[in-house]
Amino acid sequence: MFSKACEYSIRATIFIAQKTKDGSRLSIKEIANGVDSPEHFMGKILTELSRKGLVLSVKGPHGGFFMDEKCLKHTLADVVTAIDGNQLFTGCGLGLKSCNEHKPCPIHDEFKIVRTKLKSLLETTRIGEFNESLEKGLVFLKRS
Repeated sequence: MFSKACEYSIRATIFIAQKTKDGSRLSIKEIANGVDSPEHFMGKILTELSRKGLVLSVKGPHGGFFMDEKCLKHTLADVVTAIDGNQLFTGCGLGLKSCNEHKPCPIHDEFKIVRTKLKSLLETTRIGEFNESLEKGLVFLKRS
């Protein structure tokens, strides 16, 4: 459902939220390693997330990426929209351009239900919500 860039973006924002809550900053390399992403690709993603205000960055020898309280309040839907646009929330499950109520694709009605539930989940889940679960090892951001 998500593009690869979007998957990495979601994982990266959650990782940054957890790892910078003490005020530290992370390098692109640390983030890429933490979410199992290619470093060069992560650099492009982080530039876009920073440009859209979803993560913060400081340049220089003591710089890096981090989040403040405002960033932590962004939703996962904000991340998805920043990277993939709103196609996930409005588009056809089969990728057709003309799919709608009057001219539905074969999975239109069922996909609309799934899309609505996913949109609700992403709009009500904030980036900063996962810190405790990550620390306890209840959820993971990297494949083993």
